[in-house]
Amino acid sequence: MSAVAWIAVGSLVAWVWLLLGQGFFWRTDQRLPSRAAPERWPSVAVVVPARDEAAMLPVSLRSLLAQDYPGAAEVFLVDDCSKDGTGDVARALSVRFGGLPVTVVSPGEPEPGWTGKLWAVRHGIALARAREPEYLLLTDADIAHEPDSLRELVAAAETGGFDLVSQMARLRVASFWERLVVPAFVYFFSQLYPFRWINRNRGRTAAAAGGCVLLRTEAAVRAGVPDSIRQAVIDDVSLARAVRRSGGRIWLGLADRVDSVRPYPCLADLWRMVSRSAYAQLRHNPLVLLGTVLGLALVYLAPPVTLVAGVLGGNAVAAWAGGVAWAVMAGTYMPMLGYYRQSLWLAPLLPFTALLYLLMTVDSAVQHYRGRGAAWKGRTYARPEAAPDQ
Repeated sequence: MSAVAWIAVGSLVAWVWLLLGQGFFWRTDQRLPSRAAPERWPSVAVVVPARDEAAMLPVSLRSLLAQDYPGAAEVFLVDDCSKDGTGDVARALSVRFGGLPVTVVSPGEPEPGWTGKLWAVRHGIALARAREPEYLLLTDADIAHEPDSLRELVAAAETGGFDLVSQMARLRVASFWERLVVPAFVYFFSQLYPFRWINRNRGRTAAAAGGCVLLRTEAAVRAGVPDSIRQAVIDDVSLARAVRRSGGRIWLGLADRVDSVRPYPCLADLWRMVSRSAYAQLRHNPLVLLGTVLGLALVYLAPPVTLVAGVLGGNAVAAWAGGVAWAVMAGTYMPMLGYYRQSLWLAPLLPFTALLYLLMTVDSAVQHYRGRGAAWKGRTYARPEAAPDQ
């Protein structure tokens, strides 16, 4: 066989393995597990790190104020050195709409060695623990919850005996680029961290979705979070790993009634979101980066390329294997498109979307080696090898 045919066959073999051997990552049926109302509803502290989120709070914070929770619950919003009046907006919304009590604090600039929102999370958790809550709900300032969200999360944790229950919020898909890129973001995440593997007892795979994490307080203490993960760029995955390492049970699935309201209208906005942490996901290892680029090319780019090359060159094996691999790829993407209520005609475009992610990942590495480090909300952090206590 020709080299093109071998590449096509290799891609097809990879897709057969992904279809059957990667935890059925492509299925979207991992939703909140069966649950029942507990005899006593435990107390919950809702911790919301917020940096320049004044535009998001009228939707996200109001949804928290309106939680229909039978037990004691309180919101702790940490204004992380915002310049847009985030704290004032939060206080005004609390006074205007009532609902759950809200405490707004401003911890000041983070100490060296703390990345992203974890400095704000630390202060929120410290303040919340003074109330001795049994659970912590860690949620972002761009996440909107339906009124029964907290109740259902707690019921799932209590019924299943979970120490961490996380839902991946449904991201916004309104603009052209959001429709093209966002469903693939969740698809790729679930391919890296198959939800079924995460949700198995004694499983080794661990991940969470940072926008919606219900965490048992005693599990947080046992895992030493957030201090034990203070330098993590991908803080949600690191949090889940810390909880699992400390013996905790975790669960992750797709959300039905938890939504991100943050818009990503342009490709540049989505590019920044992905490239911020893509190279950190590869542990800043150039060999892993090279393997990832080659793997993405073989799995996602080779099928359409070998199909076209096979048809034009009269290579039946390359055309057949490339075409079947592309069809399997598109078929595994359709459930995620259905979850996002998008046209299934977007499925054959997944190779193009994968190419965008490949370029975002390479750009993330380029930014790293230019000394820019990880960036979050206008803050840039030192490269890991230069960071304190590393």
